[in-house]
Amino acid sequence: MSTFQFYANAQTEFKPPLIANNNAFLGDVFSSQDHSPETPISAGFYRLAPGPELVYTYTYDEMKIIVDGDFQISQPDEKAEGGVKSVDAKRGDVFFFPKGAVITFKTRQGGLAWYCGQRKRDGA
Repeated sequence: MSTFQFYANAQTEFKPPLIANNNAFLGDVFSSQDHSPETPISAGFYRLAPGPELVYTYTYDEMKIIVDGDFQISQPDEKAEGGVKSVDAKRGDVFFFPKGAVITFKTRQGGLAWYCGQRKRDGA
């Protein structure tokens, strides 16, 4: 029988590992990989502290919600003014990043986001 999983106080207790630039942290809290190995989804927290921007090319589809702080999220877009689509993201904003998107993440004060991606555990 399959049962749900629970992580109490995850937003404050879970500490994602460093992934880049001494200021970008990302870690999966849960994954469906063991239950659905053919079509796994993985979810967790992404934290960015002030410092260098992070440019990331998505190899999977992902949803992200900003849960705290701020992010400046941008990507090249020939249809946008100046050739760049950009959003000043804040708490409560939700994003969809399709496979193949090249996204730049920056922050002024620091930010925390929850993500859910169609990928294997620790496959970011």
